[in-house]
Amino acid sequence: MIRTRFAPSPTGYLHIGGVRTALYSWLYAKRHGGDFILRIEDTDLERSSVESVNAILEGMTWLGLDYNEGPFYQTKRFDRYKEVIQQLFDKGLAYYCYATPEELDEMREKQKANGEKPRYDGRYRDFSGEPPAGVDPVIRFKNPIDGDVEIEDLVKGKVVVNNRELDDLIIARSDGTPTYNLTVVVDDWDMGVTHVIRGDDHLNNTPRQINLYKALGAELPKFAHIPMVLGEDGSRLSKRHGAVSVLQYKEQGFLPEALLNYLVRLGWSHGDQEVFTIDEMVQKFDLEHVNGSPSTFDSVKLTWINEQHIKVATADHLATHLAPFMADKGCDLDQGPKLSEVADLLRERAKTLIEMADGAVYFYNDFEEFEAGAAKKHLRPAALEALQLLRTKLTALDDWTAEPIHACIQGTADELQLGMGKVGMPLRVAITGDGQSPAIDATAQLIGKERCLTRLDMAIAFVEERAKNA
Repeated sequence: MIRTRFAPSPTGYLHIGGVRTALYSWLYAKRHGGDFILRIEDTDLERSSVESVNAILEGMTWLGLDYNEGPFYQTKRFDRYKEVIQQLFDKGLAYYCYATPEELDEMREKQKANGEKPRYDGRYRDFSGEPPAGVDPVIRFKNPIDGDVEIEDLVKGKVVVNNRELDDLIIARSDGTPTYNLTVVVDDWDMGVTHVIRGDDHLNNTPRQINLYKALGAELPKFAHIPMVLGEDGSRLSKRHGAVSVLQYKEQGFLPEALLNYLVRLGWSHGDQEVFTIDEMVQKFDLEHVNGSPSTFDSVKLTWINEQHIKVATADHLATHLAPFMADKGCDLDQGPKLSEVADLLRERAKTLIEMADGAVYFYNDFEEFEAGAAKKHLRPAALEALQLLRTKLTALDDWTAEPIHACIQGTADELQLGMGKVGMPLRVAITGDGQSPAIDATAQLIGKERCLTRLDMAIAFVEERAKNA
C-alpha cells in the first residue's frame, strides 16, 4: 500500500510551500488508495511552540487535507531514537565526537584556506583514547567512505553523490536530543512510508539518509523532491511576499479548494486544464508531470482561480465560508434572507469572500445614508415621480418575487415613458444604498418587501428634500 506523509516542523506557521508539499503527498496517497500520515517534527525544543502546532492543525483542517494516521509527535518517540542509536553503536556505525566548537571552526578555516570544501574531518571516528575533560560529546554516524549513493528521484531523475562528499553527520546533539536526519529516517521506517515527497531543499540530506537506511537494514522509500516556490521577484517565497500563514489566505477570503487548485498547478500540469475540483485533482495527479523547475507564486492568478471556484461552488458551501465574514461586519443572519440565497445571487460579482461580504451587508443591515456619488447621480428630483409610482405599485404586490417586481419596474417605466435605467437605477440606490448590485428584481426579492418599502420611503424623502433645496 502507498503510504505518504507530511512532516512539518512547528517552528512557524503552515506556509504556502509546506501546503503544496502536503497537498502533493495527500493527492498521491488518495489517488492510489493509500494512507496519508501527519507527523509533527518537534525535536527543536527551543523553537517549537504549541501555537505553531495549533496553526498547522487548523490549516490542515481548513484545507480539508485529512490524514489517516497522526498527528504523531517526535518528542514522544525519544526512547525509540535512543534505541536505534544504540543499534548503530552495536554495529560499530556510531561514535562519540568530542570536537569543541572552537576546534571545528579552526578546522573549517584551514580547509577554506586550502581551497577545500568545509566538512568534518572524522578526527574522532576511530578515537579510543581518554575522552577530553569537560566536553559533552555529540554522536556521529560513520558514513561510508567509498562508493556512490544513487537516488532514483521521481521528479529529479537519477542523482549520484559520492560518499567522499559526505561527512559523518551528527545524529544526536550534546544534550542527547536526536537530530533531524536520524529521526526522519527512523520515523519513515517505522511508519512504513513508501514515498517521501518533499521540497528539493532536502535533496542534500537524502544521500545521508539513504546511508542511514542501509546501515539499519531498512527498506528504502521512493523519493520525490519538488522544486521550491519563488516569490514574484524570483527569490525564495518568504514573509515579505505576502501571507505568512496559510490561514491568512482564509482571512483574505479565499476558498480552501481554490487555494489547493492554485497550488496543485504550481509545478504540476494536466494538459491545459487550469480549474480542478478536489475530485479531479485526486483522479489526475501524478508525479510524472511535476515540473523540475521552480514555480513562481502569482497572487493575481490565485485570485482568478478563486473567482472561478466561487462561480461554481454550491450555494450552501459558499454560505458556510461566507458566514464568518458577515459576522465580522456585524450582520445578524437571522435578520434577513438565507445566506445561501444571497451568496448564490452575488457569486458572479465577487473575486473573494471579502468582496462578497461587502456586497451582502445591505441584505441584513439597514443604512442611514446613501452612498454620496450614487445618490447625487440617481436620486435627483427628476426621479421623484418614478420612485413614488414604484412605491405604489410595489405596495400593492402580494407575490414578492422577482418576476412580479420586474413587472412593476417595467410598468412604471412604460407608464412614465422612461427607459428602464431611469427607474431601475433610482430603485437600486434606494433599496441598497449604492449604485452596484445584482439584478434589481432578484435583489429586491431577497431584501424583502417591508425593508424595501421602508428604504423607498427614505429615498423619496431624500429626493423631496433635495428638490426643496434646489
